[in-house]
Amino acid sequence: MHHQSILEFATPGRGTRNITEAVARIVTASGVQTGIAHVFVQHTSCSLTITENADPDVRRDLDTLLARLAPDGDPAYRHDLEGPDDMAAHARSVLTGPGLTIPVGAGRLLLGTWQGIFLWEHRTGAQQRKVVVTVLGA
Repeated sequence: MHHQSILEFATPGRGTRNITEAVARIVTASGVQTGIAHVFVQHTSCSLTITENADPDVRRDLDTLLARLAPDGDPAYRHDLEGPDDMAAHARSVLTGPGLTIPVGAGRLLLGTWQGIFLWEHRTGAQQRKVVVTVLGA
């Protein structure tokens, strides 16, 4: 059995957005009891991550870490057509990744107690993002 849906999100700019419930609704609607959910973002300047869903300081600290690894406006960047956050956003996306695979059991996502699925926007301005959720199993 398989099911696929596309979610659309408006982001206000850089930061994380919890998309766990939206993905969980798709898993439930799929009818898959045991299998996997693959979540994939169709963009090159945002990413997906699974991290702590209880304390927002974790996500703020992760933003701080990425800012150190891929700072906006680095003069060494050649790709800056869309502003000083352009190449930094692409680099942050490469470091964190466009896709996640999550086990499904008893018809639900098998995330840990403190885990959530987050769309991580790396651009500073508002964006429209598409996330493909594919559920496979029996």
